Amino acid sequence: MTEVQIPAQRAVLSGNLTIPENPMRLVLFAHGSGSSRHSPRNRYVARALQQAGMATLLFDLLTEEEDEIDSRTAELRFNIVLLSKRLMRATDWLMGSSEIRKVKLGYFGASTGAAAALVAASERDDVGAVVSRGGRPDLAGSALNKVKAPTLLIVGEEDPQVRELNRGALAQLICEKRMEVVPGATHLFEEPGTLEDAARRAREWFEQHLGLRGWDKQAEAA
Repeated sequence: MTEVQIPAQRAVLSGNLTIPENPMRLVLFAHGSGSSRHSPRNRYVARALQQAGMATLLFDLLTEEEDEIDSRTAELRFNIVLLSKRLMRATDWLMGSSEIRKVKLGYFGASTGAAAALVAASERDDVGAVVSRGGRPDLAGSALNKVKAPTLLIVGEEDPQVRELNRGALAQLICEKRMEVVPGATHLFEEPGTLEDAARRAREWFEQHLGLRGWDKQAEAA
């Protein structure tokens, strides 16, 4: 794991970048609702993806100063436009690296970060898959019907309000899509085995949809 500093206009965002040997897939994590790159749940999912050979970037969508403001007002965590722009800045910065520019790209979003991931995906052609865990995809609004990347919405069985919000967002998505309910899970997936279940579903979705790029397949054939 490498500590990185990501330029994003006037902000500099801190992140943890993990690149296994010869990665074919890269997943960026978009946190939300007062969370950060230190979120134990997202770090758990990231480790599951790393074990499957995927590169991951967990980074803070807010600076320390912004996070202090947000801890008092909770206003920035719902600024989906800001969060999605930060995610796209981080994507551009990362995809410029010689180590990973040839990989297929995915987004993993949790809570309000799921909306940021979907808004960002709606504006990019290089995102191959999106996964939301306990997310608020409904906050992506009109961007939902512009998303082209296959999208998986993972929700907890015992999280009825978020489950209904996800069901409404699912209806607005016109890309390949699926909503999966983790049995016995509440919003934070704290129940035994539920986070493992969610991580497995995310890994399988990325493995299915983040295949090799076309030119890589041609190179293999040659």
